Amino acid sequence: MAVVKLENVCKYFGSTPAVLDFNLESHEGEFVVLVGPSGCGKSTTLRMIAGLEDIDSGTLSFDGQPMQEVPVQDREIAMVFQSYALYPHRNVFENLAFALKLRRFPKSEIERRVRDAARTLDIEPLLGRKPRELSGGQRQRVALGRAIVREPAVFLMDEPLSNLDAKLRVSMRAEIAKLHRRIGVTTFYVTHDQVEAMTMGDRIVVMNGGVIQQIATPLTLYDEPVNSYVAGFIGNPPMNFLSGEIGEQGALIHGPGFEFRPEPSLRQQLARQNRRDVMIGFRPEHLKPQPAAAHSTMGTVRGAIELVEQMGSTTDIRFVVDGHALIAELPRDQTLVAKQPIELALLAGHLHVFDSETGKRLNAATSKNPADSVRSGAPTGAVRSGLSAASGRPG
Repeated sequence: MAVVKLENVCKYFGSTPAVLDFNLESHEGEFVVLVGPSGCGKSTTLRMIAGLEDIDSGTLSFDGQPMQEVPVQDREIAMVFQSYALYPHRNVFENLAFALKLRRFPKSEIERRVRDAARTLDIEPLLGRKPRELSGGQRQRVALGRAIVREPAVFLMDEPLSNLDAKLRVSMRAEIAKLHRRIGVTTFYVTHDQVEAMTMGDRIVVMNGGVIQQIATPLTLYDEPVNSYVAGFIGNPPMNFLSGEIGEQGALIHGPGFEFRPEPSLRQQLARQNRRDVMIGFRPEHLKPQPAAAHSTMGTVRGAIELVEQMGSTTDIRFVVDGHALIAELPRDQTLVAKQPIELALLAGHLHVFDSETGKRLNAATSKNPADSVRSGAPTGAVRSGLSAASGRPG
């Protein structure tokens, strides 16, 4: 297990920046997830850790030892790619053993490592089969086993589940998480799926445009996003956003179709901001049907229902407020129809307020977790035009 540290790492392709000023230090045995949209620099970062891409500036170290000049084969890393890349003419045992044979390990050691990996991944009965005789999930286990037999200090995984169907992804997600707990190797995992990130990561690095937006534990990202980009990216369904105006001394935030009275602590923060136009955000599960207890809510939002979706455990509605499409997760017993007007209450303590120009969150963060860090100066790509409630991406 290694501590991986990247300091001020930058990577350019020609004059185009791919990764800018990347700073991160892992903990020993930690599962770190890099998440963001396609082209945000997460796979490039992983490839720089592996040595498959050169670092243009900055430093990379494992346990304090500089790594830039160390060849890929000497870095004590094992990488699992999106493609299984199994040798079709070799059986599972031979696929698992191939890298060890190249490194001239004794036959007894190869046998031990392959058998141990196969036992860990529950693929011992498959050792004599060819890849064409395996299911997608079994092939993915073999690809993981090929990394495990190397007994690396660092695992690197680049979207290893993206070729699997939805049901199999869920089960393999759990398998990888259990595998990490069992072997305890420092792991960097790249995905564009925020659900994978939230369920698997000890810490999550949210990236956009080659820049770290926030590094935090899953719940901190969800509860205390540093900007509107993170707020819109993390969460399913995504956060709702509306443009609003702050009233006198921060006592009121209002706009077409809504009016919220912030709690005293938020009111004091807003009064110090000395600004009027803001963007507000709130999550679908924090909207409740009227009538709601006044002491537990901070105001209401009014609109017209566009779509009702029966989800089984909840009734999800899409409704329109002043031309903006929002989402609410309501109890399943709600009787609602399209085009019906609706008024929903927002639970107290669940309003997020963002700078309408930069996207930076104006609510002071309350997290005391030392694992959480942010990039307050990072460009969010957000926010003048708002964020799409349906996608959670910049609109």
